[in-house]
Amino acid sequence: MSRLASTAAPKVAIRVLAVAATGLAVACSSPAPPAPTPTAAPTPTSAPTPDPGLPGRLVADVTGDGAFRHLEELQRIADANNGNRALGTPGYDASVEYVARTLRDAGYAVQTPEFTARSFSAQDVRLTVDGAQTAATVLEFSPATPPGGVGGPLAVLPPDKTLGCAAADFAGVPAGAVVLVQRGTCPFGVKSTNAAAAKAVGVLVANNADGPLEQATLGDATGVLPTAGLSKADGDALAGRAGAAVNLVLATTIDERPSRNVIAQTTTGNPDNVVMAGAHLDSVPAGPGINDNGSGTATLLETAVRLGGAPAVANTVRFAFWGAEEEGLIGSTRYVAGLSDPDRQKISLYLNLDMVGSPNAAYLAYDGDNSDNEGAGPGPEGSATIEHVLLEQLASTGVTGEGTDFDGRSDYGPFIAAGIPAGGLFTGAEEVKTPEQAQRWGGTAGQPYDRCYHQACDRLDGIDRTALDRNTDAVAGTIGRFALSTDGIPA
Repeated sequence: MSRLASTAAPKVAIRVLAVAATGLAVACSSPAPPAPTPTAAPTPTSAPTPDPGLPGRLVADVTGDGAFRHLEELQRIADANNGNRALGTPGYDASVEYVARTLRDAGYAVQTPEFTARSFSAQDVRLTVDGAQTAATVLEFSPATPPGGVGGPLAVLPPDKTLGCAAADFAGVPAGAVVLVQRGTCPFGVKSTNAAAAKAVGVLVANNADGPLEQATLGDATGVLPTAGLSKADGDALAGRAGAAVNLVLATTIDERPSRNVIAQTTTGNPDNVVMAGAHLDSVPAGPGINDNGSGTATLLETAVRLGGAPAVANTVRFAFWGAEEEGLIGSTRYVAGLSDPDRQKISLYLNLDMVGSPNAAYLAYDGDNSDNEGAGPGPEGSATIEHVLLEQLASTGVTGEGTDFDGRSDYGPFIAAGIPAGGLFTGAEEVKTPEQAQRWGGTAGQPYDRCYHQACDRLDGIDRTALDRNTDAVAGTIGRFALSTDGIPA
């Protein structure tokens, strides 16, 4: 799961990849030869009569053990490739080849379209205020400073409603200042661009929650300034020191890398009514990414293999395994952007799986109708039906799920932006389990759903196999249901 350039979801810097398209979307690393890229969707074979018993049989056929075997292979790949499966690495390329080969063996028409992605790394981050060192983090895709840094008086924006999201917020900022602004309301890139327009020389973004501002990105914003993040405590302390002498040194590198997605489609079903499900395939550089998001990949792969490439369905089923999600949903964004209007309209709905084996698991389905009244609001019309079906399927495994906000942190984002109904399952990341959730689902209250989120310890031994099994059944039943009928989803 990504932490995007948004107020709800920051994103970090050691290595990042953003976009520059050359086709549909898939992840590839340089050691392997590029796979051929078909230019058209496969032609369906003779259509079998849709089988009304398919959803039940698919649920019976898929197993958590089957999904776990795919996780074992992803762990083996990471172990053989410097401990990760991050985009642009041999571990990612091996993951692509494993998924594509498995799907071809199951009878699917498989494509691995390419795109390019910006890669970011930071070599040095130093901040001094009146000569004293202050802890700081660099925002991904921040430009570098000159070797000696940029310096100027500290200008503090008041914590009003717009928080640097409007150009007028910077009206009192003197040219040559380093601006302190609070996180919130708009993407970080907007704040940095507005500061640049006011002729500031650098930006400091203070967190609005306890702890350092980590995993934050400027995304693909242009005209940005060198930008660093501060903890809430340090930001609060500096807010009373307007005029202090600030020096910021950032040594960063931005380059382009080739990448691929994996797209697989049944050869049966109505190709004008596509049921699509996806999971991101990349890990962060820090670790193997077995829960994030090997678990979503493995669950979808188990479902796809058991469904087979030529099932007795009414609607075509398409599976996607996205590259560069951890770098800002790049693979899925490029895929959706590369669709023609007619092809986009053929996608009836999109299901997303991102982290479904968290060790202190929650059982969450994206809140398609905004009945929880939190965050981003409802998805496109039809998303409520998807949520209802997913919760029904979770209930059939013996667990009562609850809603979670479409906060923009995973690959449903580009589909929602394109007006495609969306939903998905999620067992939680760095957020803390509540006492009520622990009573309902077990686990430990007051602890993160996944204490190893985006860390080297996100390994096979951290997977909650009960959660993995339940989510595998739930997604299989949901895909089976919509493969037969998209009733409840607008045509």
